[in-house]
Amino acid sequence: MKHVVLVLSLALSSSVAFAQIDFTGEWAPAYHEDAPERIPGPELGDYMGFPMNDAARLQADSWDADRISMVMQYQCRPHSSDYGMRGLGNIRVSKEFDPVHLGLIAFRTYMPAWGSERVIWLDGRPHPPAHAEYTFQGFSTGVWNGNRLTITTTHLKTNYHRRNGVPSSDRRTVTEHWMRHGTVLTVVTAVDDPVFFTEPLVRSQNWYLDPGQQVRQSYCEYVTELPPVTPDSIPHRLPGENPNLTLMTEWYGLPAEVLRGGAERMYPEYRSRMPEAESPQPSVCELYCGCHDFVSCL
Repeated sequence: MKHVVLVLSLALSSSVAFAQIDFTGEWAPAYHEDAPERIPGPELGDYMGFPMNDAARLQADSWDADRISMVMQYQCRPHSSDYGMRGLGNIRVSKEFDPVHLGLIAFRTYMPAWGSERVIWLDGRPHPPAHAEYTFQGFSTGVWNGNRLTITTTHLKTNYHRRNGVPSSDRRTVTEHWMRHGTVLTVVTAVDDPVFFTEPLVRSQNWYLDPGQQVRQSYCEYVTELPPVTPDSIPHRLPGENPNLTLMTEWYGLPAEVLRGGAERMYPEYRSRMPEAESPQPSVCELYCGCHDFVSCL
């Protein structure tokens, strides 16, 4: 009986180890999903597909990108790890082993966008308490579900969900599902942000193995690009004074209400009560036509 138990235990442990997938390597992003948003950047006032509330909408409406050039605290600010998986940049994944027992205890990722380094712990350690340090990469732990790695990240600093000012809070929790199929890595993310969202934001990204690339070190230099109006001023738009929020209604002939985001406008049922557009739809595409990869979007 002892031999049977031993053999069964070895079989189970071998199956668990066999199910674990090697994610190491250098990966390049495939921009076939939402390329205009991820490469040239989203249009101002475009909140479509976000289950955002009024607080997020108010903050996004006040966004002025000049603060990146004029405010020292915003210069060289890295992408948070959740947006980093969505934004522009390649990724290197490596392993970390226990120096004593030689078992795999973590994956480490490096992205050249501001030299972002992240650790995904696989050794069962708990997340730190709420008063622990918050960083742009957060604290990540991973567990295996068959050949899928599920990663949970907490302790993230405030950042953005989209580069046009849609904010993210430091209370958000990010869940990622990493799945590898040959030379393709698929990452599905779900962001729970109780401050700015009414339900989780779910998105997916694909990467392809590109061992010939060289992920370079990235750096950023703090310089005065534009003189501030006053030493403590932060570029912003007051409520109701941002003239750029309706540009997409004019360019694409979309109803202004659609652009405002919200979970109630994300599902097919909304089409039955969607209002008419304020501007006519253009007869031909004039902006980001055929934008489906890095080159065609420039």
